[in-house]
Formats: sequence, structure tokens, C-alpha cells
Amino acid sequence: MAPRLRTPLLVLVALLLAACNAAASPSAPASTPSVVPSVAATPTPIPATTYPVTLTDDEGREVTLASEPERIISLAPSSTEIVCALDACDRIVGVNDFRDGFPTDILAALEDVPNVASFTGVDREAVVDVEPDLVLAAGNNLTPPADIAALDELGYPVLVLYPESLDEVYADIELVSVALDARAKAAAVVTGMRDRVAAVEDAVTGEERPRTFYEVSLFSGSIYTAGEGSFLAALIEAAGGDPILGDATTTAIQLEDLVAADPELILLGDAAYDPSITAESVAQRQGWGRMTAVVEGRVIPMPEDILITRPGPRIVDGLEALARAIHPEPVD
Repeated sequence: MAPRLRTPLLVLVALLLAACNAAASPSAPASTPSVVPSVAATPTPIPATTYPVTLTDDEGREVTLASEPERIISLAPSSTEIVCALDACDRIVGVNDFRDGFPTDILAALEDVPNVASFTGVDREAVVDVEPDLVLAAGNNLTPPADIAALDELGYPVLVLYPESLDEVYADIELVSVALDARAKAAAVVTGMRDRVAAVEDAVTGEERPRTFYEVSLFSGSIYTAGEGSFLAALIEAAGGDPILGDATTTAIQLEDLVAADPELILLGDAAYDPSITAESVAQRQGWGRMTAVVEGRVIPMPEDILITRPGPRIVDGLEALARAIHPEPVD
């Protein structure tokens, strides 16, 4: 290949002579540098939603909306926060009865909105009473599948949301924004989230990744944590930890498996709701005392649990709290 890159000597001489003659000739016009005016880039406009529109939710279900929804039921706090982040809080006509952890502005907006569901299921008669034209349900059995099927049969459009990563949280915000014709607002929300996530990831780059166990709850002898493939696991990874995972479906982990995983850091999400759950009480649990995190005193209550475990627009606040707990020096 090398000989092909060489220019013959005679050709080089001819080129040099031509250049010299052109420079010496009085008739040669003076060169005028060309000026190309700069043109500001025009942002690509975000198209409005055209109805009817067919959307695919997180369970692969196709849902058609005949027109822009004006009466929304949200069956999960995360979905409620998504709707409110899209400036559509005033369209919510029904929620579930778990209202803990909402910002004051959302609490005020929901003050007169009825509860149409609880932990045990959906009150179908209450749903009919408020006449929704869109229902946002939660996947992974958080909204009982029988209730979702019943709402389908009643003719209500139901979008099931269950993100398993930060990218899927962004995608759910964008999905709801298409339903509500609020794509420009969603773009701004998601861009702000991505920028903050990138700042956290940059801060923890190159840091050691401690084996991190996040305790969601300890109930009737069962230990619950981040499930395999869950957004909570993805969040711990983004915050610079190596998550110790429970079952993909139940999120439970057996004590012997937790001991074998030997966490270097234990984060107590359930301490946000039960003041008796402390580093000292964890050390007293049978079998926990020999874990590295307990021996080295790296057991930390997480009062920000609602932010960490609620896959909505404030999930980045939860990520930043996780990163500060995992890597307190690089993340301020």
C-alpha cells in the first residue's frame, strides 16, 4: 500500500512551478477570503399528539386513546407525580389512598380528589363514579391484574407502567406525555433528569463499588431488597454501588444468601418509616453480626426512601441521596 501514497517527483515539481507562476503574475487577482455567515441551529419542533393515538405500555399492551384525556385516574404515586410534572395535575380525578411523601403542591392539588384504590385493590364503583378517560395502573401486580382486566372490560383505556431502569423511567414520562399531548414539557423534564444523572455518574467514575444491600423491608421473617432487573438495582449501580439482589419477582432474599454475599454497605430504606430500625438494631439480628458492613459500622438509615423507590420525576433526588451514602466524598 505504501507506494500508492507517494507522488512522483516530476508531478511535485510541476505543481511547485505552477504555484510560483501564479503568485508572480500581475494579472492574477488577489484572493478574497470567502465569508460564510453563521446560522443558528433551529431546534427541531416537537410534534403535537394526533388523536386517535395508539400507545404500547410497559406490559406490551396496545391502548388507543380517541381524544386527549381530561379525566385521569392514577393508581400509583409515581404516576401521579409524572402527570403533575407534565402540568396536568388538575386533570387527576382519582388516586390510590397512599399519599405519603408527595410535595406540598401535589398534596394541595389532590386535596379534593377521591381515593379509588388501596393496597388491597381498586374500588371499581368509585372508578365508574369519576368517569375517567385514562387510567394509569402499576405493573408487577402492584395494581391487581384482575382489576386491570375489569377496567378494560368497562371500556376505560388503561396504561400499565412498570419501569425497570432509569431509561425506562424516562420512557414512561415520555409515554404519558404522548397520551396527554405534553411532549415538549416531557422533553424538558427528561433532559434535566439526564443531566443530573450524568453528573452523579461522573462523580463516582473510578471509585470502588462496594457490595451494597438495600433493605426495602423486613416482614414476617422475609427480607426484601432490590429485585433482579429492577429500577432500584439500576439506581444503586448508577450511584456507584454493586447491588446485592433479591428474586426478580418477589424481591425477597434468603438470610443465608445475604450472609454469603457479605455486604460492605447496608442501606436501611425501611428506617424511613420505623424509627426502631437502626444500625444498632441490625447488629443485634441473628446472623447479621458477621457481615462486613456491620463489623465496619457501615449501616446507614435512608430517610429518602420514598424518593429512591418511587420511579417518577424525583427519582434523581433518590439517586443523589444513594450516591451520597455510597460515596460521601466524591458526591456533595
